[in-house]
Amino acid sequence: MLVTLNEIMKDAYAKKYAVGAFNTVNLASIRAVLDAAEKLDAPVILQHAQIHERIAPLKVIGPVMLEMAKAAQVPVCVHLDHGEDIDYLLSAMEMGFTSVMFDGSALPYDENVAGTRAVVQAAANYNVSVEAELGRVLRPEGGGETSGEEADLTPEDCYTKPGEAQAFVEATGIDALAIAFGTAHGVYEAEPKLDFSRIAEIRRAVNMPLVMHGGSGVGDADFREAIKNGITKVNYFTYMSLAGGDAVKAFLKENAARAEVRYDELAEAARIAMQAHAEHAIGIFTKQA
Repeated sequence: MLVTLNEIMKDAYAKKYAVGAFNTVNLASIRAVLDAAEKLDAPVILQHAQIHERIAPLKVIGPVMLEMAKAAQVPVCVHLDHGEDIDYLLSAMEMGFTSVMFDGSALPYDENVAGTRAVVQAAANYNVSVEAELGRVLRPEGGGETSGEEADLTPEDCYTKPGEAQAFVEATGIDALAIAFGTAHGVYEAEPKLDFSRIAEIRRAVNMPLVMHGGSGVGDADFREAIKNGITKVNYFTYMSLAGGDAVKAFLKENAARAEVRYDELAEAARIAMQAHAEHAIGIFTKQA
C-alpha cells in the first residue's frame, strides 16, 4: 500500500526502529526490495535518486515504482532521493511520489534554508513529505572520490550541529532530517567511526525522524546503536547493488562452459541476491535480526 513518509515514520519514531530506504534502479531491484519487505511484514521505502536519471529516467521508473508500491502487502513510501533542483522534485510530486528529499547540504546555510522552505511549500499542495539534509555526508551521492574541497574538511566541519539542526527544522518545516555523523556514500575504505552521542543530541533538539545516509557498509552493531540513539530512516544502496553484481559474476563462473547465457538468467540471479541482502538489512533495521 502506498503511504507518505510521515505515515511510515510515525510508528518507527515512536517505537525506535528504522525503515530501510533502498534506491531501486530497475525492475529487479524493485522486486527484490518489496519481496524482502513482504517476507518480513515490514514497511519499506523505494527511492529514486536524481543522480540515477541517466540509468533509469524518472518518467520511466517512477510509474513502475508507484504501481508496485500500491500493490504491495506492506506500507511503502515512494521517495525522490537527493533532488537538487525544484523542477525535478515537482515532477516527482506531480507523478505521485509521496516523499521528496531536497539536498541543499553543499549550499551555504541560508541558501539551504531558503531552498528547503520553497520545496516544503510546494509539497504541501500534493500532501508530500519532505526530507532535507544538514551537514556533509562525505563523497558524492553514488560514491566516487572525495572532492578537493571535502578533503580539507575536518569531521567537526562536516558533522551536523544540534543547535543548528533545531534552528533549521524550525525555519523550514520539514518532516525528516538527514544528518552527518560519520557516514559516507559509496564503498568504505575503512570501518567508519560514527558519533552516536551526536545522533541522540540532535534527536532531543529536533524531536523528529532522523535519517542516515551512506548506510551501506555500516556494521550490524553500528546500525543497532545508531537506531537506538535516534535514526529512523536508513538509506541503503551500494552494497545491495554489489551483492547483485557478485551474484552475476558467480553465475557466469559456474556456467563458463555454456555457449550461451541469457540476460534474464543474470537479472534473476542478481534479484535473488539483492533480496537476500535487503532481507538482512530490513531485519536489522526493524529489530527482527
